[in-house]
Amino acid sequence: MTFTFTHVKSPEGLVVISPYVFNDERGFFMETYRADEFEKAGIKSEFVQNNHARSSKGVVRGLHFQIEPHQQAKLVRCIKGEIYDVAVDLRAKSDTFGQWYGVTLSEENRKMLYVPAGFAHGYSTLSDVAEVVYMVDEFYSREDERGIVYNDPKLAIDWKLASPTVSTKDKALPRFDEEEEYF
Repeated sequence: MTFTFTHVKSPEGLVVISPYVFNDERGFFMETYRADEFEKAGIKSEFVQNNHARSSKGVVRGLHFQIEPHQQAKLVRCIKGEIYDVAVDLRAKSDTFGQWYGVTLSEENRKMLYVPAGFAHGYSTLSDVAEVVYMVDEFYSREDERGIVYNDPKLAIDWKLASPTVSTKDKALPRFDEEEEYF
């Protein structure tokens, strides 16, 4: 087996993935995705788009999601530096609706986070620079893009930062209770 899949208990649906890394004197090699192994672990997303973002220390990106018919599942990994990756359950019928989960992803630990459709996603940059690569199973759609403000008091997410840098667009996102369209 090339991966270890850890299914998060709360909120259910998230999966932390640790790849097996082959190290030697030349460096390392690892597989970052195999459809057959992911499917055996219950991840059946067919990824159609790959994204790459670079952020400076202290940046928070998110919380973002897309509504139907373009809701997205994501497979997120940090290839340079370190981030604190967060997913919020937006599935209205879920027992964990409104709950969040966070995990550190880094070039050191090489962990990935699978975020199924029905979750908002965001991350904070803990290192001087971080580069994040993530695959999605639905194309980006501006019309269906939504979000929740990163510092919503009801969610009370600990971003692991004292005073984050946030885009004007992300600062203007609605609070959790103000968003009208969830899953």
